[in-house]
Amino acid sequence: MTVGSLLQVDKLTAGFGLTPVLFDVDLELQPGELVAVIGANGAGKSTLLGALSGLVRLERGSVHFGDRRISGLRPEMIVASGLVHVPQGRRLFSTMTVQRNLLLGAYRRRDGRVQQDLQRILQYFPALADKLDRDAGTLSGGEQQMVAIGRGLMARPRLLMIDEPSLGLAPKVVDRVMEIVKTINQDGTAVLLVEQDVVLALEIANRGYVLENGRIAMSGAAADLRRDPAVRKAYLGV
Repeated sequence: MTVGSLLQVDKLTAGFGLTPVLFDVDLELQPGELVAVIGANGAGKSTLLGALSGLVRLERGSVHFGDRRISGLRPEMIVASGLVHVPQGRRLFSTMTVQRNLLLGAYRRRDGRVQQDLQRILQYFPALADKLDRDAGTLSGGEQQMVAIGRGLMARPRLLMIDEPSLGLAPKVVDRVMEIVKTINQDGTAVLLVEQDVVLALEIANRGYVLENGRIAMSGAAADLRRDPAVRKAYLGV
């Protein structure tokens, strides 16, 4: 493992049943980084996050988080280690209130700072302040995405993995959500971002990985990937 890495993924092969989706994936993330994973639909981006969070079975390879090997651990133990997954599609409890959805993110915590952190989440997402008593299913898509990210933050992660936060949202809402993701990162939480909007992802990320057919095809500084002719042709349409 590279000294100082927060996340180190080596030769990860994973999938469903007898069908691998990811093949020999190597990925690294340093403390405080914002790293984007981009690629076409079906490339394996969501499967990668599922494998890292213990939801998808690993066939080969290893995942280290901090100084601990987490591959093979149950999902709740991975959350307890400080790695939290905000899934695609939000996955909120629609008939529960916004506040209860947020507090579920802190279900493993036994410290006295939960209410303090709830107020911190509302500073990130002030649009939720007057909606805490509403059922989450009554919110707009953008507000639901804010709740999903806020729920993840309530676990006090060292690394927050966010899967397709822009999916199904209006452009203005997407811009706002991405601004908040960048602010969360600047405040000290490392972020691994899977995002269909390649332009936005590479604008806010420090580095990026391009996933093609379950394999890492390219990686580098986000600015370099934005300028790369192959990336521009495949994902930016230029």
